[in-house]
Amino acid sequence: MAVYSVNEVIEMAVQIERSGYAFYNEAAKRKDLDEKAKDFLIYLRDEELRHEKTFLALRNEVDLTVLQLSVDWELIAEYLKTIVESRIFNSEFSAIQLATKAKDIKEIVDNAISFEKDTLLYFHTISDNINEARTHNALRKIINEEVSHILKLSEMKKKLV
Repeated sequence: MAVYSVNEVIEMAVQIERSGYAFYNEAAKRKDLDEKAKDFLIYLRDEELRHEKTFLALRNEVDLTVLQLSVDWELIAEYLKTIVESRIFNSEFSAIQLATKAKDIKEIVDNAISFEKDTLLYFHTISDNINEARTHNALRKIINEEVSHILKLSEMKKKLV
């Protein structure tokens, strides 16, 4: 079983955020959306960019060799890789395709909810298994933001039905 370093896990988190950015950015360009929907998608896009910067800063600030990893890190790292490989946006290209091919705003929102849930699962798994305080606090903050995104997307979906 492959073992992924914390640095590699953070890189996977950055890739998740980049895929989310690509999705929201492409979705916001659609001509069939009203200004309110576009503004909301732009807000979510910018949140993904902010999260990416947070993760990149963690990689620069934290001495990744001294992080206290869970005893089961090998298993956890493999699980994280599985989450990344099976998520709805497994690349920036697939994210852009989903945004472009969605038949309407409801499908865009459904895809976004799935993406945010995948992201939440990933970040929860990391957070539960890394004990370094600064990294853990940053992850908790991002997790709370991801939960708020899901709630906002769910509210939007209810309005569309």
